[in-house]
Amino acid sequence: MECDIGISTIERDGYLDVPMVRHQGSVATAGRDMVAEEYPVALVYNGIAHAVMMATPRDLEEFAVGFTLTEGIVGSVRDIYDLDVCCGEDSAEVRLTIAQPDLVKLKARRRALTGRTGCGVCGIESLALLDLVPEKITRPLPPLVASSAILGRAARELLPYQELMHKTGGVHAAAWCTAEGAIVKVFEDVGRHNGLDKLIGYLALHRIAMHDGFVFLSSRASYELVRKSARMHIGLVATISAPTSLAIRIARQAGMQLASFCRRDGFVDYTADDGEDGGQHAP
Repeated sequence: MECDIGISTIERDGYLDVPMVRHQGSVATAGRDMVAEEYPVALVYNGIAHAVMMATPRDLEEFAVGFTLTEGIVGSVRDIYDLDVCCGEDSAEVRLTIAQPDLVKLKARRRALTGRTGCGVCGIESLALLDLVPEKITRPLPPLVASSAILGRAARELLPYQELMHKTGGVHAAAWCTAEGAIVKVFEDVGRHNGLDKLIGYLALHRIAMHDGFVFLSSRASYELVRKSARMHIGLVATISAPTSLAIRIARQAGMQLASFCRRDGFVDYTADDGEDGGQHAP
C-alpha cells in the first residue's frame, strides 16, 4: 500500500550530453560524453528554507521524504502532509508541509546546512548536533544476519541496475535487498547519502518494512550512511568499499551489522564480536 502524501513533481534524466575532446597520446578527438547532473536542491519546510543539497535531479520526491526521515525532522512519513517539487533550469525547490510539533523542533535545532556532493553533514553548527550516539535499533527475531551467499547475490545483481553509472561513470547506487539478497529497488545519485535518502524515501512511501531486508551500497560506509540507516532501524548495511572508523562505531552502538568489501564470494564483518567472523578482504 502506498502512502497518500500529495506529490507534484517534474522528472529530469539525471545526466547531460556535453562536448569534450578525448586525448590519446598525440591524437585529439572531438566528441560528446554523458556526465552526471549535479544540481542544487533546496528543501523548504512549511515555508522555511532548511537545507540546500547538491544532488542528481531525479527521484526528488523520494529524496525529500528520505532526507526528512533520516535527519529526524519527522518521526513518521505520516507527519509529512504535502510535498511539491518545483524544477527550474539550474535548481530545484522541494516544498514540504510537516506536522506543527515537528516544525517547532526543527526551528529549535537552528540548523542551516549547505551540503556538497560528498558531505551529508556539512553546515552543522556544533559538534553536539552531529548526533553521534544512536539508540539501539529494534531488530526482528530471528535477526537478519549477513552471509557470503546473500551479500554475494546482491553484489552480482547490482550492476545491471546501475543505469546512470553505465551512462556516466560518476554516481553511487543504493539498493534495497530482500533477506535472501535479491535486489528490489535501486536509486543512484552523485552523493552517496542522497542515494540512500532516495531509497529510504521510496521504502517509506511504499510502506515497505525496513526490518525485512537490508541496504546495499556501491560506496564506502561513512558515518552519515550508517547513522541514517540506524535512525530507520535497518539492521544490516552492506557496502562494496571500505568503512570508516566512525561508521563502525555508530553501527556497533546501534546494534547493527556492518559488512564491507562485499564481493561475490565474501565480505568483511566489522561488527562481529571477534575479529575473525567476517571473511577476508576481497582483492
